[in-house]
This record gives sequence, structure tokens and C-alpha cells, in this order.
Amino acid sequence: MCIFCKIIKQEIPAHVIYEDDLVLAIFDISQVTKGHTLIMPKKHYANIYEADDAVLERMIIVSRQLAGRLKKKFNASGINILNNNEPAAGQTVEHLHFHIIPRYDENDSIICEFRPSGINVGQVAAEWK
Repeated sequence: MCIFCKIIKQEIPAHVIYEDDLVLAIFDISQVTKGHTLIMPKKHYANIYEADDAVLERMIIVSRQLAGRLKKKFNASGINILNNNEPAAGQTVEHLHFHIIPRYDENDSIICEFRPSGINVGQVAAEWK
């Protein structure tokens, strides 16, 4: 059984900040920034590709609500909502989850940077067709 399933079944303690019939939100034990939260479906899905629409809809609605509350409570300057799918994208726990990460300034402990890759967008669009 995965670690998040154990948390959901209350076999492992966690700091729960939200719960309903579909999702659970907890403070991440790692706290990359103050207030770092994980939101996960109560039903096990390995990643976003497996989850049903109702669960995904609930996860994003709750993420938006919690993001606003976290930003206000901890006086954050911004929020990142992040989802990793599969190891190549940084997924380390095979249970769908979103990270809600309050941001305070450019010197906090997270780096999220987008740099041009040199890939031609026209070629990508042609491959998509």
C-alpha cells in the first residue's frame, strides 16, 4: 500500500487541513516553504492519467480554495500549484497529488524556471496534427 493510502486510512499520522468524501489535504512533512500542502484523492490513482473527471474537478476546486486561504494565513506573495506525473517529471509517490506551495520571494527554497529550449513551435504543431 502506498504511503498516501496509509495516510488516508489514518495508519500514518498527518496534519490534515481539509477533508471531504473525495479528497484529503495535508501539510507536506517536508515543508519546502511555510504552508506547503498536498492534496490527494482518497481513491488511489497512480497519476493524473488514471483519475476520473469528478475527482480532478474536486481537486482543482479545493486547491484554489486552499491556495487562497494559505496565501492569506501565511502572508505569502504568491502560490504555485504543481502536479508531477511519472518519474521523468519528478513524481516520487505513485499516488496522484497536487502540491500547493506558498511563495514568499525569489529567495525561498523553490526554483521554478522556464527557459527557451530552442524547439521550433511550428514543428511541434505539425507533429501534433
